[in-house]
Amino acid sequence: MSKREEVKWAIVHIFSSYNNTIVTATDLSGGETFAKCSGGMVVKADRDESNPYAAMQCGFRVANDLRDKGVLGVHIKVRAPGGNKSQTPGPGAQACIRALARSGLRVGRIEEVTPKSHDHCRRKFLEISL
Repeated sequence: MSKREEVKWAIVHIFSSYNNTIVTATDLSGGETFAKCSGGMVVKADRDESNPYAAMQCGFRVANDLRDKGVLGVHIKVRAPGGNKSQTPGPGAQACIRALARSGLRVGRIEEVTPKSHDHCRRKFLEISL
């Protein structure tokens, strides 16, 4: 009879907008932060912060920090700006999830936690040119 090995889990919060991607890893309660990284920490130009490449590098960097701390599995929460702003995550979210999975961490569940607006201020007028 083999003993079942215990897997230490963490939650990876991915905030992905069209300007930047921020990745934060916490314990299951969210009280202690294990690692954090943003697109601006891995690329030099401001315009490249939201690129999938920057998000992928953030994912690998956070995964390495988690493995050093003994974490083997992650639950992922993806967030877009939400509210009055865009409801869809930026281009870096998918690349970051792929990097976390490729780095050898077990992915438990992936949640979408974008805040929804409840009767808010009027949205900015978007001009459409024909």
